[in-house]
Amino acid sequence: MSRHITLAAYLLATIVGVPLAAQQPADSLVSAPVTNIRYEVRADRAAMTSRRLHVTTTFDVSGAAPVLLSLPMWTPGAYENGDFARAVAGFEAAQRGAALHWEKVDFDTWRVRPTSAGTITTAFDVIVPQAADNGATWTRADLAFFNGTSTFMYPEGRSLEFPATVTVVADPAHRVVTGMTWTGSGRTYRAPSYHELVDMPFMIGAFDLDSAVIAGTVVRYATYPAGSVARETRADAWEQLRRIIPVESSVFGDVPWPTYTLMQVVDSASGGYSGLEHANSHLDIVAPQVIGSDYQPSLYAHEIFHAWNVKRLRPADLVPYRYDRRQPTRWLWVSEGITDYYADLAEVRSGAVDMAGFYALTAGKIAEIEGTVPFSLEDASLNAWVHPRDGTEQSYYPKGSLAGLMLDIAIRDASGNRNSLDTVMRELYETTYKRGRGFTSADWWGAVRRAANGRSFDEFRQQYIEGRSPYPWPATLATIGLRFATDSAPRLGIQTMADSSGVVRVSEVAPDGPAARAGVRAGDRLLRIGEVAVNDNLFPLSFRARYATRPAGSALPIVVQRDGQTLTLNGTLAFAAAPGRIQEIPGASAKAVRLRNGILRGVTGQ
Repeated sequence: MSRHITLAAYLLATIVGVPLAAQQPADSLVSAPVTNIRYEVRADRAAMTSRRLHVTTTFDVSGAAPVLLSLPMWTPGAYENGDFARAVAGFEAAQRGAALHWEKVDFDTWRVRPTSAGTITTAFDVIVPQAADNGATWTRADLAFFNGTSTFMYPEGRSLEFPATVTVVADPAHRVVTGMTWTGSGRTYRAPSYHELVDMPFMIGAFDLDSAVIAGTVVRYATYPAGSVARETRADAWEQLRRIIPVESSVFGDVPWPTYTLMQVVDSASGGYSGLEHANSHLDIVAPQVIGSDYQPSLYAHEIFHAWNVKRLRPADLVPYRYDRRQPTRWLWVSEGITDYYADLAEVRSGAVDMAGFYALTAGKIAEIEGTVPFSLEDASLNAWVHPRDGTEQSYYPKGSLAGLMLDIAIRDASGNRNSLDTVMRELYETTYKRGRGFTSADWWGAVRRAANGRSFDEFRQQYIEGRSPYPWPATLATIGLRFATDSAPRLGIQTMADSSGVVRVSEVAPDGPAARAGVRAGDRLLRIGEVAVNDNLFPLSFRARYATRPAGSALPIVVQRDGQTLTLNGTLAFAAAPGRIQEIPGASAKAVRLRNGILRGVTGQ
């Protein structure tokens, strides 16, 4: 999953019943066996408008033993409680047209009592919001999106390796897209196991859809609302995908899907962007200003890399997935953070960004981590489930990415550029995922040590993964011929927020800052700063680009709207320290340049 990032933050960082104690724990509950499981989801326009998707489950039983049906409490990739059972309404069960007795066993488990062998049908509504959510189910007037975790029940205590089909009932004019395999009949799809069933969401409704062959497989691009991605911007997105996917697949040596579907929802209520990965698809929810922006390829690269790293290669803590409880792991810094590192690598190796762009991405992450309290990557990985309020809630992304860079540098240095972090990722992919298991600490650090010609990483792990030591950037960057340089940037001394219509207002004014001296107040709507129009939260980039080389003290009129009046305030241009820049060291050694080029180009042995 990509962390939810507001654009402003990105820019600034670069049963009232039986007492609980008397309830039988779910672990001791086992359903009677069921077979021939079929699901049907009614997601027509009426369901979208009423925000109630109707779900019917049909299966066969061999006798009258109770069947226990459970709904997951989380969606893998979204490390948070979803508690999807709270959206269930009107549950009912029937056999041969007669209602069956049922009762709740616990918060998310229903016990159905068949009368004999035969076919059972259960049905319920999922009450869904309009707010877009990567990890749940929701609707708009002309769109329905659902994840299987919030929709499809499974037999409690039984193997999840059962095949199933899903039939979608939708308006004929609406499109249906999913990663599931079409059966060849109507709008019915199949999955070989429950794990795959709930890892292939559906998007149904009025959206644009096209496809292309990339790396020998079919890639589909579904965007909502229709028309939200204009022709030229769409062509740019396709070019980014054509570049990124082959580069990422080269790390692992295969493309693990016959088809891949990128689902994208443009949402004016979003303050930035977020994504959630699946086995052969992902959903991005983005603000309008993200479309065609510099952030777009990074988001695509991150979510697509997850098709290898976390959907297939993943920690033993997450194999197999459990859907009835939290499933914490100390390894999100690899699953998410190193994925973020490879998103940056995919961009520079594919040419989506140049070397300067890669340096800027890295410098931004260094600045972000330097602005947080000290924390360990293992702690931050575990804390993903509790959302700490100390500013480190999602910091395993950038810090894990930086740990990936340090490991890559160390491995290349120790092996004379013959091996890299790519070597580690491919070895683990072949020796753990392809052998049906997750990787352990011994697997990970053993692969790292082997790639680095036997070098020990015990101290590295103790200081920088388990510990809270600051990362040694001067020495680390010098190994590949890079260094930090101090920087300054035009400064206003304000914080802003943009509403869903793009109106930017001042939320905070720093005392004695340039804006405060000019008379800017919290609540003012910003219209123009000097020559730069303020029409979304991307204006800081335009402002910096326009004024970075102007002399301090230059006149800087600030146009605001206050109490219905348009005011021009007399400001002056001022500068302040900004996050450091990464620069290449002139005259760096041939080895340093070779290691650096190896990272940027994805090559070894040169």
